[in-house]
Formats: sequence, C-alpha cells, structure tokens
Amino acid sequence: MKAVGIIPARYQSTRFEGKALAPLGGRPVIEHVYERARRASLLDDVWVATDDERIAEAVERAGGKSVMTSPSHPSGTDRVAEAAEKIECDVVVNIQGDEPFIAPRAIDQAIEPFAARPELSMTTLMRPIPSDESFQDPNVVKVVVDQLGYALYFSRAPIPHPRRRERFRAFEHIGLYAYRKEFLLRLARLAPTALEHSEALEQLRVIEHGHRILAIETVYHVGLSIDTREDLRRAEEFLASMEPAAREGPLIL
Repeated sequence: MKAVGIIPARYQSTRFEGKALAPLGGRPVIEHVYERARRASLLDDVWVATDDERIAEAVERAGGKSVMTSPSHPSGTDRVAEAAEKIECDVVVNIQGDEPFIAPRAIDQAIEPFAARPELSMTTLMRPIPSDESFQDPNVVKVVVDQLGYALYFSRAPIPHPRRRERFRAFEHIGLYAYRKEFLLRLARLAPTALEHSEALEQLRVIEHGHRILAIETVYHVGLSIDTREDLRRAEEFLASMEPAAREGPLIL
C-alpha cells in the first residue's frame, strides 16, 4: 500500500495573503509543513499542490516536490484530488498547508487503519475538547462518533448537548484527512450539500452523500495553524520556546 501526503497551498488568502511563504524561524511556513510531513514513517512521498510558481519554487529550493494545479479550485480537497490524479498511490493524506507544527505521528495514525480494513474509504482525527470555552467556540469544530468510531456529524455548534454529565465526552475535529485514492477522486465530483453549505464544513458532504469517515482519537496535535499575522506571531513564540533539537522537526506532542 503506497501512501502519499499532498499539501494544498495557494497564495491568495482572504485573511493573510501569501501565508505559505511567510517567514517562520527564517524559513517559509510551507517548508516547515513539508519537512514535518516527510518525517511520517508511513508516507512514501510528500508533494505540495499549488497554483503559484513562487510557492513551487520555495518548496523545490528546500528539496521538496511540487505539482501545479488549477487556480480555480474552490477547496483544498479539489486541489489535492487534481494532484492525486497525477501521482501513483493507493492512499492520499490531505495535510493542511498552514500547520507548521503538524506531528508526523498524527499523520501515521490517519494512515494505519487502511492496511487492515479494505472497506475503509476515509479517515480523519479528533481529540478531547479541553474546556467549556472551546466547546462553545464556533471556530472549534466538534465531531460525534458511533461506537465503531465513525463520524455521525460535524458541527460548529456544541455537540453533543450535555443534558447529563456522566459519560459525557466532547471531541474537536482535526482537519487532517486520509482517503483511498479512488474515493478521493469520487468525492471531488460529488455535488455540494445543504448541511455543508449551512455549517461551512466540507466534510459534511461525505456524510450527506451516505459515505463514512472513521475519526481516530489522537494526542499528537499542537493545534497552532496560521490564518492571520497574529497566528504567525504566536507561532514564532512557540518555535522560540522549543528545545533546539525539537525545532528541527521530531514529533511534537
């Protein structure tokens, strides 16, 4: 089973244009993401899928691989799907391009179930929500799962409602996805859905069309993505606080 990581990265961004090339510790953000992904033991290869030559050049200067994609894609999933069509593989991992501290072990966790479960089409990650403030925050996406770990629903609303506190657990969805290649290509052709539009959560398209997503609990997630210049400042502080050896890219808990 050959697994590849594909990192979608575009230059245009509403809140922070060019964030993929923003310097973090003297290197572009996208370079940090690429190097972390390369350390995942179950990935055979890693590519950056972009529509901008500047991003492609930055990746290649760092010794990475890039693939050019259409500038008109409405989502990162569509960009990853176009890139995947050009790459020989069995499993594709969609790695967010604004996660410079992505843990290699988290990527491996998303890939692991595919080897033993031929019926599996797609996986993602989740972690326990640590506070009521996060539980109520609409920017923190929640997921509820069935007894086998398959997602029942994703929402920005606080779900499940804690009418009874005993046995209550709430999980944050982490936006890293792994797919069988053929399923990813099918997914990119599915029509957008009502709940997806209402919640502005693309993964709801999968559930609304009757497919299943296995959500895997992880402890390997820093949760520091870069969407704004303030996020970049926090990332610089976090990087500076790390031990020198850790800055080079081993697993971060």
